[in-house]
Amino acid sequence: MSTQRNEIKRQELLSSRLAAGALVVLSLAFATASRAEPVTKFETMQVARVTPVRAPAQPIQTAAAQPVAPIETAAASNVALEQLGMGDMVRITVFRNPDLTTEARISERGTVLFPMIGEVQVAGLTPSQAGKRIADRLNQGRYVVNPEVTVSMMQVNSRQVSVLGNVNKPGRYPLDSQTAHLTDFIAVAGGLAPTGSDEVTVVTTKDGKTSKREVDLAAIFNTGDVSQNVELQPGDTVYVHKAPMVYVYGEVQKGGAYRVEPNMTVMQAIAMGGGVTPRGTLRGIKISRRDGSNVREISARLTDTVKPDDVVYVSESLF
Repeated sequence: MSTQRNEIKRQELLSSRLAAGALVVLSLAFATASRAEPVTKFETMQVARVTPVRAPAQPIQTAAAQPVAPIETAAASNVALEQLGMGDMVRITVFRNPDLTTEARISERGTVLFPMIGEVQVAGLTPSQAGKRIADRLNQGRYVVNPEVTVSMMQVNSRQVSVLGNVNKPGRYPLDSQTAHLTDFIAVAGGLAPTGSDEVTVVTTKDGKTSKREVDLAAIFNTGDVSQNVELQPGDTVYVHKAPMVYVYGEVQKGGAYRVEPNMTVMQAIAMGGGVTPRGTLRGIKISRRDGSNVREISARLTDTVKPDDVVYVSESLF
């Protein structure tokens, strides 16, 4: 009887364990099925992001090519202004060989004398080209091993421009790539003198022919007309004319000649002369004005406009 009861209990226990195992299997299957769909969706989304739909290719718009201004002419002009010429003074130095330092003037044949190698043709070369030529000669003659030669300009005599007339420092000045235009040479000559005019004459000699050009300096600065700022050539001459003058004398502080400015009045002319002295008067001012070959005297008011070469006389007060 007890054996039968034990068998029944064993079968019930086995049935309960089988039922529990079945429940575990079903729950696992359900969990797997519930996760499968979200994972699939996630993977689909990832694929959609990695492989986006490409838009049809559009032709690339390129900017129209802009014409490039030629620079060969400007570069050639700068090189020409750096070339050595006859009469130029140069200093030649060789690195680590101070005893070979030479100062020489380029001869009419365009050559310089250098120790050990004799005459070297340097006219028409830039300083760097001349240094390389001398170094090659020294190297070929085995006078110096791997020579480093420097040629520097001491004085430019082959290309100069003369600045004359009413400037503060008239003279001859070298023409180079930094000083090549009319205003550059007016500046290096110290600017216009107090009696200098804005009218300048540029004289150029080319192929045996001489030509003149009148330039208005005021137009360059007042209206920005840079075409008047001409580029000069070696041998050109710049002449600054004398400005039109008005002469003030009599009972003024500083009688003398003064430059006539546009629309200048009698009062302004007297003011340039320092004004009237305590003994002078502004009544009865006289102007002596040239009329052709004759000189006539006229009575002037303070607001009258003076003309070039007028002579303004301030008289003495009677009281």
